[in-house]
Amino acid sequence: MLKQQLQQKLQQKLSPQQIQLIRLLELPAIELEERVKHELEDNPALEEGREPVDDFERTEEDESGMDSASADTETDLSLGDYLSEDDIPDYKLREMSERVEQKEDVPFSVSQSLNECLLQQLGLRELSEKQEKIAEYIIGNIDDDGYLRRDLSAIADDLVFQAGQDVQEAEIEDVLSIIQDFEPAGVGARSLQECLLIQLDKREKTPVNTLSIRILTDYFEEFIRKHYDKILRSLDIDENTLKKAIHEITMLNPKPGSSWGGSMEVAMSRIVPDFLVEANNGELILNMNNRDIPALRINREYAEMFQDYAGNKANQTSEMRDAVQFVKQKLDSAQWFIDAIKQRQETLQRTMEAIILLQRDFFLTGDEATLRPMILKDVAERAGYDISTISRVSNSKYVQTNFGIYPLKYFFSESMQTDSGEEISTREVKKIMKEHIDSEDKRKPLTDEELASILKEKGYVIARRTVAKYREQLGVPVARLRKEI
Repeated sequence: MLKQQLQQKLQQKLSPQQIQLIRLLELPAIELEERVKHELEDNPALEEGREPVDDFERTEEDESGMDSASADTETDLSLGDYLSEDDIPDYKLREMSERVEQKEDVPFSVSQSLNECLLQQLGLRELSEKQEKIAEYIIGNIDDDGYLRRDLSAIADDLVFQAGQDVQEAEIEDVLSIIQDFEPAGVGARSLQECLLIQLDKREKTPVNTLSIRILTDYFEEFIRKHYDKILRSLDIDENTLKKAIHEITMLNPKPGSSWGGSMEVAMSRIVPDFLVEANNGELILNMNNRDIPALRINREYAEMFQDYAGNKANQTSEMRDAVQFVKQKLDSAQWFIDAIKQRQETLQRTMEAIILLQRDFFLTGDEATLRPMILKDVAERAGYDISTISRVSNSKYVQTNFGIYPLKYFFSESMQTDSGEEISTREVKKIMKEHIDSEDKRKPLTDEELASILKEKGYVIARRTVAKYREQLGVPVARLRKEI
C-alpha cells in the first residue's frame, strides 16, 4: 500500500570545508607535514612560497551557465579571494621572531624494528626455500611484544591461500622452534609461560634454574596467582629456596619484543611536539612547532591561466568552459586548504593558550602536584570552542616543556573535594596512592580498604570502589598479586 505523508526534519550537514578542518585538527605535527606534502603534490594550484602575489580582477561565466548549452549569463568574479595572500600567511605570523633560539625538540625513534632484526637472523640460517617462506610468514605475524598469537592451523591455511604453500602444522612447528632460538630470547612464544620457559632454557643449568623451570611447567597457575604456600608444600622446599627461584623468574622479560621497537610502524615512528612552552623568569612563552610545515599560496600560473580562460569570452567553446571549470575547482580546493590550515593553527593556538592559563603552575614548576582539575569543558569555555573540537585538538598532540614532553591528555583530570572543601585533581590522589603502594611491605601489601583509610587520614574521603578504580588506572594489581615472600 502506497501512502504519501509530509515530514519535517531538522538536519545538520557538514560542508566539505568543515570535514577537511575536522580531519586536519586531529592530525599531529608530523602527520600534518605529510598531509601538506600530499596536497602540494595533488593540487597544482597550490604551491610553497613567500613572494607576494598581485591581485587580479576577472570575469567569468556563472557556473550554472557553464553547464548549460547557452552561456549568456555573465558575472564579475574577483580573484582577490585566491590571490590576496600576504607575503607570509597569517598562521605563520604567530611564530616568534626568536624562533632560532628555541631549544630543539627531541624526537624519539628506534633504528631497527623487531621484524627487521628477526629477518636478519633468518638470513644467517641454512633453510630450504619452503622453510624460508614459512619463517618469513611467521615473523610477519609476530606482534610488537614478540609473541606469535595466531594458531599454527590458521597460519597453515594462510600459507595455502596467500602463498600457495601446502604445509603441515608439524613443519610450521619445526620452523617456529628455529625462530624461538633467535634473539631477543623468548621471541616467537605463543604464551607467557612458553616465553619464560624459552628464556630459562637458554640460561646456565643450575639448581635454581631447574627449579624455576619446574615451577613454570607444573605450577604456572599457582605461580601467577601467587599461591606460594601450595608450591612450598607440593615441592617440599623452604621459603628461601622458593624466593631464589621467584627472583630468577622475575628477572626474565615478559615482553621480549618491546626492547626492539616492535613493529615496522613503531620503528618508523617518532614523537614530535606540536607545541613548545618555555618558562623564562616566571613568564611562559608559547610557540607552535611549524618549522617543517611550509607557507602556502595560490599558484600564479594557474591564476593567470584562469584569467586568460575566463576573460576570453568571445572564443569560448564547450571544451574551454570545461577547462575554466577545472581550473576554478583546483583554485577553490587550494584556497579551502589554505584557509583550513590557517583555522587549524588558530584553533590549536587558542586551545593551548587556555590550557596554559589553567595549568600555569605546572608549566612553571613541572610539579605534578600543582596540576589543577581540568576537563574538556573548562578548556572549551576559555578557548571559545565546542567540547568536541577540544577533544580533537587534544588527541595525539604533544607539548614540549622545560621538564619534558607530555601528551595534552596528561593535563586533563577530574576533580574531587577534600574534607575541608578544597577542590583538587584526582591525579594528586593517584600520586599519593602510588607512593604508598611503592613503599608498602610486599609481604603484606595494602588492600584497597587500607588505602582508603590512609587517604581518609590525609583528608581525602574516597570510597573503596573509587580507590580500586584509581588503582586499576595506575596499572597496579590487587594486593594478593603484589605479595612477595
